[in-house]
Amino acid sequence: MNILISNDDGVLAPGIQALVQALKPLGRIIVVAPDSERSGFSSALTLDRPLKPTEIEKDIWAVNGTPADCVFIATNGLFDFEFDLVVSGINSGANLGDDILYSGTVGAAFEGRLMHKPALAISLAGEHVKSYNSPEQYKIAAQWVHDFILKGLPSLPEQHILNINIPDIVQLKGIQVTYQGCKKLKQPLTHFTDPRGRKVCWIGLKGEEESINGSNTKRKSDFLAISEGYVSITPIQMDRTNHTVLSSLDEQLRV
Repeated sequence: MNILISNDDGVLAPGIQALVQALKPLGRIIVVAPDSERSGFSSALTLDRPLKPTEIEKDIWAVNGTPADCVFIATNGLFDFEFDLVVSGINSGANLGDDILYSGTVGAAFEGRLMHKPALAISLAGEHVKSYNSPEQYKIAAQWVHDFILKGLPSLPEQHILNINIPDIVQLKGIQVTYQGCKKLKQPLTHFTDPRGRKVCWIGLKGEEESINGSNTKRKSDFLAISEGYVSITPIQMDRTNHTVLSSLDEQLRV
């Protein structure tokens, strides 16, 4: 099996290093990842300058671009073989609810799916993950990913990926197939004046999860599953058309 690994935290991030070590028994592992952190880039592609893939050691490539750039060039000619699977992560921090719209981790996985490859977006969810002081937790999460792939990936429709969040705890309770939760609005902008008198802004912190459990009360949100110690697995799709309102909208706009 040929597995492509990318991320949005950068080619030297602890999450991607743990993932490489854990997945080596499954086949050939190729890393193509940004040369520095590119969080929040979603599915952005670089179109205004050339990209420079550099092999920094065997089968590990750094790219001066976005996560989606990395997967695009890796699956479109950088190598003379095909990949069987694209894994993006392990992200330093959760990708839950509305945040998946901004996530470079999810964007890289979607780019793999655009290339007709099964794709996983993996994130480690916890309060202290961003400090990079949890090497053991990355190792636990990476081993979970290894075991999940080894069992055989579930079948998904076209243009779907699995968004997987693993809680930053030693003893995982199991898995929950979840729906994408939602958050309250981000906190307001913080305004500053720089030393030259220019106005600058800092985007506020993330909002808290909305206290709703969706229309199907038997199904947990990704937020709730993580808070209870379960791995959250959410199938998400590229087609954002709301098919349930097409007919209604058609009738409303009919003249």
